[in-house]
Amino acid sequence: MSIEVKVPAVGESISSGIVSVWHKKSGEQVKAGDPLFTLETDKVSTEIVAEKDGILQTLVAEGAEVKIGEVVAEIQEGSESKAKPAEKSETKPQGGEKADVQKHVPPSEKTSDALSPAVRRVVTEEKLDPQEIRGTGKGGRVTKNDAVTAAQNRVAPPESAAAPARAAENRAEEKPAVQSENGRFTRKKMSPLRRKIAAQLVMAQHTAAILTTFNECDMTEVQALRAKSQDAFTKKNGLKLGFMSFFIKATVEALKAVPQINSRIEGDDMILNHYYDIGVAVGTERGLVVPVVRDADKKSFAEVERDIAEYAAKAREGKIKIEDLQGGTFTISNGGVYGSMMGTPILNPPQSGILGMHAIIKRPVAINDAVAIRPMMYLALSYDHRAVDGKEAVTFLVTVKQCIEDPKKLPLDF
Repeated sequence: MSIEVKVPAVGESISSGIVSVWHKKSGEQVKAGDPLFTLETDKVSTEIVAEKDGILQTLVAEGAEVKIGEVVAEIQEGSESKAKPAEKSETKPQGGEKADVQKHVPPSEKTSDALSPAVRRVVTEEKLDPQEIRGTGKGGRVTKNDAVTAAQNRVAPPESAAAPARAAENRAEEKPAVQSENGRFTRKKMSPLRRKIAAQLVMAQHTAAILTTFNECDMTEVQALRAKSQDAFTKKNGLKLGFMSFFIKATVEALKAVPQINSRIEGDDMILNHYYDIGVAVGTERGLVVPVVRDADKKSFAEVERDIAEYAAKAREGKIKIEDLQGGTFTISNGGVYGSMMGTPILNPPQSGILGMHAIIKRPVAINDAVAIRPMMYLALSYDHRAVDGKEAVTFLVTVKQCIEDPKKLPLDF
């Protein structure tokens, strides 16, 4: 019995994806729960696992774009267990029984009636000629894998002349990028995630009146508090206390002070959010994703840090889910981890504000009419001027600055 492996629904607005990599090869034994392939969409990458034990037969190649619900493979249940007794009878004939000697089946015998249902289905769908398929099964019979291989290679030249072409084709499959002859540039298709990011950024620029205001904050007090509390915090919670949790808490306080920034525009309506789901931008090899820390105002520092750590690990492993990315009301982007000193973040639609953190750099500043060296960070708030006035934006950023420079204004629940 064969079980179809279909592309599952991974989000309401996702209709297709790309089979970025097969974790199991065609003809390989798989067990229930084993990852079969990674489906890369315009929002997330998801590992699709086997539902049953059996032999995997892939129907699409790596890099192929597939639709939700499309059959991309089949699992032949019990194939391995049935094959072993047959192999024993062939290698060890008993008594007067005659060994089942494998013989080549002439092309004239490869009619559609002699094919198995699975093979016949591939032959019919791909419009193949059974007599042109080279059988590798018992007695030279055509297996489903033979049919699939024939479908993939039907435009290939004859065997004697095809080796160089196939080698080049295999190299092209291993390296999806198409390189120019002189090697001066490489052309490759953007991934669905990268295309989605590009579309979102352009849409944000075209639909919102984006303006950015800047400020700077002295990190002295928060650095001292973090250093003082680190050992006890780590021992109690099993993870380190970072700066992001301070900025999330400061952002919540600023959103409470300036609720207009915790809003979005829908048509002619402005919707004010009375909850605080803060998105945290995370850079991955596949692109930028923004998982959401839910109800940040109700969570302790440890809970916020744990959410951030779990999301970062899932994003790096490509296991983040679509629901992890939906519903944020405000976003924080930390370019400082890459060394950025200052930048203007772009809104994450339909949100009305995004806070940009930057690198902590020791600079000379005036403290009580004297010059002192302090660890300083530039802050940037990009906002939708349709929903937020300049006074509100500046007030928000000053509130964040005050909470960071005087952490006692935050609910310190270490």
